[in-house]
Amino acid sequence: MTRKQKRLAVIAGGMGFILAAVLLVMFAFSQSVAYFYMPADLAKTPVSPETRIRLGGLVGEGSVVRGTGSTVEFAVTDGSTNAVKVQYTGILPDLFREGQGVVTEGMFAAGTNVFVADTVLAKHDETYMPKDVADRLKSQGLWKEGQGREGPGKQSPGKESQAQEVKATP
Repeated sequence: MTRKQKRLAVIAGGMGFILAAVLLVMFAFSQSVAYFYMPADLAKTPVSPETRIRLGGLVGEGSVVRGTGSTVEFAVTDGSTNAVKVQYTGILPDLFREGQGVVTEGMFAAGTNVFVADTVLAKHDETYMPKDVADRLKSQGLWKEGQGREGPGKQSPGKESQAQEVKATP
């Protein structure tokens, strides 16, 4: 093997290694993506049961039903007639209430329309709303800029806008 052939073999091997690393990283990222949906989106385009998604909206008034142990069932709505029944086993965030914003993460149970959540995110205060959720509620006429004291995305002095996250333990 000549010097030029050795150099080309090393370069080709390095490029092959880099290509393999990029492909593995892309595959890993594609497996961890959870798309955000609202109930109206799910009514238009159903999601297959094995697909992991985030479901966001408002906790339906009068929909919270506490089951045995730490199992809770509630409905997530976006103010329209569409509501998605959610089942969660675990401890809910302290700020979880009816009529408040919530984002859940999980999958639909096979053969049913029940969303089984393993993560529940509740908003920090009564005026904070995630930008995506606020924009969709505004487009439907259910949320107005300046609603509440500070309006969506704004905060009063000394308050942080953050979400509480609680994950179910297996």
